[in-house]
Amino acid sequence: MSEQVSKSRIAIGVTGGIAAYKAIEVLRGLQRAGCEVRVAMTRHACEFIQPLTFRALSGSYVVVDDYAPDNPDPIAHITFSQTIDLFIIAPATANTLAKLANGVADDFLTSTYLACTAPVLVAPAMNTTMWQHPATQRNLEKLRGDGVHIIEPDAGEMACGTIGPGRLSEPDRIVTRALEILATVQSGAAANSHLKCDLQGERILITAGATREPIDPIRFISNRSSGQMGYALAQAAHRRGANVVIVAGPTTAAQPAGIELIKVTLAEEMRAAVLGQIEGASIVIAAAAVADYKAKKIAPAKIKKSEPMLNLELVRTPDILGEVARQKRAGQLLIGFAAETNDVISNAVTKMTSKNLDMIIANDVSRKDIGFDSPNNAVTILVRDGLQPVELPLMSKLEIAERVLDEIVKLRQRISNAKSA
Repeated sequence: MSEQVSKSRIAIGVTGGIAAYKAIEVLRGLQRAGCEVRVAMTRHACEFIQPLTFRALSGSYVVVDDYAPDNPDPIAHITFSQTIDLFIIAPATANTLAKLANGVADDFLTSTYLACTAPVLVAPAMNTTMWQHPATQRNLEKLRGDGVHIIEPDAGEMACGTIGPGRLSEPDRIVTRALEILATVQSGAAANSHLKCDLQGERILITAGATREPIDPIRFISNRSSGQMGYALAQAAHRRGANVVIVAGPTTAAQPAGIELIKVTLAEEMRAAVLGQIEGASIVIAAAAVADYKAKKIAPAKIKKSEPMLNLELVRTPDILGEVARQKRAGQLLIGFAAETNDVISNAVTKMTSKNLDMIIANDVSRKDIGFDSPNNAVTILVRDGLQPVELPLMSKLEIAERVLDEIVKLRQRISNAKSA
């Protein structure tokens, strides 16, 4: 975990929904990441879980009512909200969303929101019908317009028996999103000295996520790529002045705001989207994990479990990166990723050479503390011009993204200097 993120101070606001108990897992996940966490609760949240639980785990007083006799801080909604780096509300009920969107401050939690100067991440949880109601969707749009980060609920069975979207997003996803936001803010503040719009004028095409190749109407071949690294690169490049386009397969990461996104599912769809954008791209960063194989024949109906063995004939999917390399034009930079489980550097060098890449980022996905589904990574940046590899130790993927872009800027400058020499 990056030292910056590990020192972060986070407040969690818990509202009155059945998912309130999951806030414990969010708190523990943030603590494991090294964050200092405080908790505020609404009165109704206390009907589902007691403040004592959060006080025992956080080691801090849990504010429910800032007028309570035992509250050590008489203006807690100010000091609480303005001494934190991130405010998370999880779960957020439909009632709470309505209050936040319309500036209602009738309890400690909503007053804290209005006084908060830190980023806010809201994780809604409610009945499917309530979630889909136009009023709830209007409130969500208002909040997004105010700059609030929303992590949408999952689909599944509710406590009321309804099946559909509305379940609180999994705690580990909330933690991951929180750490991404923190890293964005903190790396931006720490890096202001070198964020000089040094990618202005560049049009960067980034692929992200996985692809899914169907076997039958239900099953598919895919991989564990979350899309976090590709999205982090897009966010960082956008901040540095680039015109960014993302072609993304299915992901579990939150979609970057304000960046053009082309969604695909199949490798063939990703190929078509990439080739449609390649002409105008000055830099191509292939961070997607494209499935290497697909079923030769897709079963028209679900394959039944009637035989002890199933023989599945596979064929290769298109080599998107190879095709892009063959069409590479003068001045265009082509960057790839190599996720390996053994012989990481040698395999990455082989891929860089065979694909005619200008740079490749290698990482060891066999490590349990980095890679897939983790907000962190540790990579080696290799450049075709033979310079010494750049080793990046464990840090957030957003910090990795900034460092990768630093090396791309240096590479562009070396190429420019060589031409003018």
